[in-house]
Amino acid sequence: MSATGNAPAGGDPLELPPYSLDVEALDLGPSTTAVGLELLETESREPVKGKEAAAIWAAVFPALANEENFVVDFFAHVDRVREFCKINEIHFREAAERCLVLRAPTESQLEQLFARFEGETFGVRAGVTTETPDAALEKELSHRGLEAYQSAYERYTFCAVCEPDDGWVTVLSKTLWPTEIIRRVRPAAQRFDVYISRPQ
Repeated sequence: MSATGNAPAGGDPLELPPYSLDVEALDLGPSTTAVGLELLETESREPVKGKEAAAIWAAVFPALANEENFVVDFFAHVDRVREFCKINEIHFREAAERCLVLRAPTESQLEQLFARFEGETFGVRAGVTTETPDAALEKELSHRGLEAYQSAYERYTFCAVCEPDDGWVTVLSKTLWPTEIIRRVRPAAQRFDVYISRPQ
C-alpha cells in the first residue's frame, strides 16, 4: 500500500486515521475506464456507514466535480426520493418515466441524501453536459438503471455509481485517473481525518 493522503499529525508514526479511502483503477474490460473508491474503517476494514460516511461522501463529490456542474440520478424508489426532496427543499426534476435528477445539491443536502438513502444505489454525473437534460441517458436510466452509464460516461467528466451501504463508489471516466482523483479529493477528505491510499 502506498500512502498518498494525509499523514498522522503527531503521536505514534504508525498510528493511522480512523478512516481510509482506497482509490484504485478497476479492470472492467478494454472499452471501460473506471476507478474504485472504497471508504473503510482503517482498523477493521469494514465499510464506513451512517452519519460519518454521509458527511465524507458529501464532501468528496463536490471536490471530485472540481467546480463543474453535477447532478444526482435516482431511478429506484422514486416516490420516496421525491417526497424526501420536497420535505427537505431539495430541487429535482422528473426525467423520463422513472428517473429523478437532482441538480447541484449543496454539501448539506448531499449529506442528507447519503444518510437517508444509504441502502440504495444511485448515480452522480459531472461535467458541462449536465447543464442540459440528457433525455437519451435518462430514458435508459429508467429502464436499465446505472448500467446506462456504461455507454454514456464518455460524454461527461465522470459518471459515478454510488453504493453507500458497501462503502463503494465506481467512477467511470476517460479523464480522471486515480492520481487525479486523489489530488481532487484529498483536501476534502483531510477534514475528516481520512487516510487516502492506493492499494497495490
